[in-house]
Amino acid sequence: MTPKTEAELAETIRGADAPLRVIGGGTRPIGGASNGAILSTSTLRGIELYEPGALTLVVRAGTPLEEVEDALAREGQRLAFEPMDHRGLLGTEGTPTIGGVVAANVSGPRRVQVGACRDFLLGVRFVDGAGRIVKNGGRVMKNVTGYDLVKLMAGSYGTLGVLTEVALKVLPAPPSAATIALRGLDDAQAVRALSQALGSPFEISGAAHLPGKVTLLRIEGFADSVAYRAGRLRDLLAGFGAAEVEQDEGVVAATWQGIRDVAAFHGREGDVWRLSVKPSDAPGIVAALNDVEAIYDWGGGLVWLLAPPGRGQAIRKAVAAKGGHATRLRGEGGDAFHPLPAPVAALQARLRQRFDPRGLLNPGLMAGA
Repeated sequence: MTPKTEAELAETIRGADAPLRVIGGGTRPIGGASNGAILSTSTLRGIELYEPGALTLVVRAGTPLEEVEDALAREGQRLAFEPMDHRGLLGTEGTPTIGGVVAANVSGPRRVQVGACRDFLLGVRFVDGAGRIVKNGGRVMKNVTGYDLVKLMAGSYGTLGVLTEVALKVLPAPPSAATIALRGLDDAQAVRALSQALGSPFEISGAAHLPGKVTLLRIEGFADSVAYRAGRLRDLLAGFGAAEVEQDEGVVAATWQGIRDVAAFHGREGDVWRLSVKPSDAPGIVAALNDVEAIYDWGGGLVWLLAPPGRGQAIRKAVAAKGGHATRLRGEGGDAFHPLPAPVAALQARLRQRFDPRGLLNPGLMAGA
């Protein structure tokens, strides 16, 4: 089913008598797949309003992400939260949509500086599980009507409602960028270096550590500022070894796109896990597992693991012991999402009952969460 309008979508959901599998571009099949009929938002597309001077974009949920980014680039602007493309990691095809990005709260390396997708979400329109059209939020950041509900939809994976339109704050794209690289650090040393840089006044917009002992920092802005901060960072991190600075625009962009999309794990056998942990705990968790390969992003707060099949229980146990959580993005066996504490699970169940009383929308997708 591919409704062409919001009203048609609402009618479809009101008339449904069996579960629905809600998809956008179909590029992120994460979690338990419902056996219900596919309900696609791919025809709900188009930019409704774009005001570059107001840094505001209103766009229908099924609009391809590439179309949104191209429109912004023509005005020298961008989605600051840098959404990743899951296709290479998950081996999927299709076209990522802006609604899918919001529904999964997809955020890239720049989150350490600017925040997540939900932090740029100004307003939403969606159809809930009862077929009601709901509008929440506004088109400017100061309009906070229903603010919590706007945030709630980001990361709900279509289990509370089907997004039809999103309003986003956008930001100017900086004219220059550089990558500062340190080599030869082990995981613990790398996280210390990343934390020191992130704690500096030099406005780090990316902080990652890759297999092969490559530790990377990104700075962005006007060319003179980037050059100055790169030099200061080299001095700051001198105790970790000699730092290299790369300022070629194409090389810097390609490097961070690879980090954003977890390119090091593309086309490789094994399960892929996404860990959210305290940065200082991350190296110890990885070391305790001993048979995994890790990519550290967000200064160590986000860890991507490539692991042999069947390691889910050990991964969850190691992460839970440190108060973090683990999501399986690729692989089989058990729930994909980390089990929630009982009070949070009860609250989530009440929200689902409120917005999807018949349990139609992506039932079972977030089992464990």
